[in-house]
Amino acid sequence: MIRFPRRSLFAAAGLLALPALGLAGPARAQDNARATQFIQATGQELVAALNDTRADLATRRQKVAAVLRRAVDIEGVGRFILGRWWRQATPQQQQEYMKLFEETLIRNLSARFGEYQGVRFSLGRSQQRTEEDVLVNTIIERPNTAPFSLDWRVSEVGGQPRVVDVIAEGTSLRLTQRSEYSSVIQRNNGSIQALLQAMQGQIAQLAQREQQSR
Repeated sequence: MIRFPRRSLFAAAGLLALPALGLAGPARAQDNARATQFIQATGQELVAALNDTRADLATRRQKVAAVLRRAVDIEGVGRFILGRWWRQATPQQQQEYMKLFEETLIRNLSARFGEYQGVRFSLGRSQQRTEEDVLVNTIIERPNTAPFSLDWRVSEVGGQPRVVDVIAEGTSLRLTQRSEYSSVIQRNNGSIQALLQAMQGQIAQLAQREQQSR
């Protein structure tokens, strides 16, 4: 079974979790203020979708998916997480992996909608990590839960700011996910197909959990 960091707002991607960046396109200099504004707007959209109890589950999932597709460098993060195994996968496996990766990201959130009711966030400090990326700090609050910190790593991809990593309690989710995916492949004698099957199984479990939470 593939595990994901418990307290991540994205809870998967390893966002994203996101040291070459592995971006889909060449990285460009990222402006600190622009990155902060991007995270503020993205966070507000995501919180609104999570807290919209008037909408049915399918509609809320569509809203969340739309936010994630705009905000996250899904292709770059997905390829980074697969790491060296990407080059060993067939084109068909690469295509299937990216499809499953995106669905896992979205399903992890939609299966936890109930946990995120009443979620709020506030901006902390931002800092220029390198010329290409900025870390934007946020404080996440939920009812009856201690606030916790998430750092969003923002880089310029295709001329637009995109999230390329989420750092929860000092842990890069992208690096964590990369390690877990690699372990699945290595335990199965280098089989990319074994990882794809594990991801399919996880999606099925998330779908079942989603149904139970309705």
